[in-house]
Amino acid sequence: MAVVSGCSNSATKNTDVAAPTATQAPKLMAPFRYHKTIEVSPGQFYDVLAWGRGSETVGAFQILRSDSAAMKYNTTTGDLEGSIKDVLNADMDNDGNPEILIHTQAADSTNAAKVFAFEYKDEQSRQLDFPKLTRSQRKGYRGNDSFFVKDGNLMREFNVYDENDTLGKKTIQKRLIEYTLHSNNFSAKQVSTDSATITKSSVIAPIKAISDEPKGERRSRRSHVSERSSKKKSLRSTHSSKKKVSRKETNKTRRRHR
Repeated sequence: MAVVSGCSNSATKNTDVAAPTATQAPKLMAPFRYHKTIEVSPGQFYDVLAWGRGSETVGAFQILRSDSAAMKYNTTTGDLEGSIKDVLNADMDNDGNPEILIHTQAADSTNAAKVFAFEYKDEQSRQLDFPKLTRSQRKGYRGNDSFFVKDGNLMREFNVYDENDTLGKKTIQKRLIEYTLHSNNFSAKQVSTDSATITKSSVIAPIKAISDEPKGERRSRRSHVSERSSKKKSLRSTHSSKKKVSRKETNKTRRRHR
């Protein structure tokens, strides 16, 4: 009896143990809307924040650089329209200076992406001019981009839609663009095969071979061709005879004048 009661008590104790709860990320307090921390090297952090009161679509962003090894701290700010979707870092030109890339998305129906690019050299920051989509790259573009870093380069991917589809429901394919950086200048190259930018050549219908036609149709075609050729010959002969008559008349008039 004692053994049984001891087992039951232990079972009761095991069931009373609460399961561990997952820790949640701390909620941002107003006026902050977005926060992401990027560690570039030991002791060197970049905290990117979006903030603003009174509007959910207009505000500002901050890049807080903390270098605890050198005990240096500085801030980079800029105006923001829309929301921050993601923040990436890379060293695209392999010069040892990190680039902080802020991917934002418009709050209107276009869902267009905009990238704020900064290169940091020690505590100094320099904003880089990120290229806009060209005319061919914008064809079928409806926003909702995704950015990622691959082999040290920035990749941009988005769905391509039928231009006649005003609701943006018919996806044709995906478009992939690769960005490289040299001497603080971006270059963009489309790396995906894009059928949306290929001009469709006019298709010429094949001519039906005469040998494949029935004999009756072949005879009628031949007779029709012979009639056209005879008409052309008669027209030529009539034209040549008229020329001869006109020449004789001109000769007669010349003789009279003499």
